[in-house]
Amino acid sequence: MLGRTYERENCSAARALELVGERWSLLIIRNGAFAGMTRFSEFERRLGVAPNILAKRLADFVTNGLMEVVDSEAGPRGRSYRLTAKGRELNEVIMVLTAWGDRWAAPNGPPVVYEHAGCGGTVAMTTTCTGCEAHPSGTDVVARTGPGATAYQRAAMENRPSQ
Repeated sequence: MLGRTYERENCSAARALELVGERWSLLIIRNGAFAGMTRFSEFERRLGVAPNILAKRLADFVTNGLMEVVDSEAGPRGRSYRLTAKGRELNEVIMVLTAWGDRWAAPNGPPVVYEHAGCGGTVAMTTTCTGCEAHPSGTDVVARTGPGATAYQRAAMENRPSQ
């Protein structure tokens, strides 16, 4: 069984997976972002997730700053969970993952289409080079070490075969 954390990995993708890589996590975030869900009962009913798992995911999101708890005068039953700015930034991740799923795992076409609220146009996620404004595909992108790389990572990148 895989562990929950990736301590050996100096990798931002691995760190992100520690926050949202468990089963149900991105679906909870998706429903909070795009279906307007805020209540425990809404997530539970719509997703069919077990209450103990949902409670754990929501608590972790609050602990990690992806969601905040908003209490109402009704007490714990009136509690709602709202995405923070950090949590809302996952909207783009969800849209990119959905686009991939639409291409490779939706034989009858996209079940959901994301539209711009301002004009109704379909939103398409693209990759843009900040140098020349080209839109490279994944095969046109190479990984280089960044300022947070370890000495081991720098050596491994320098000694890898050219692409």
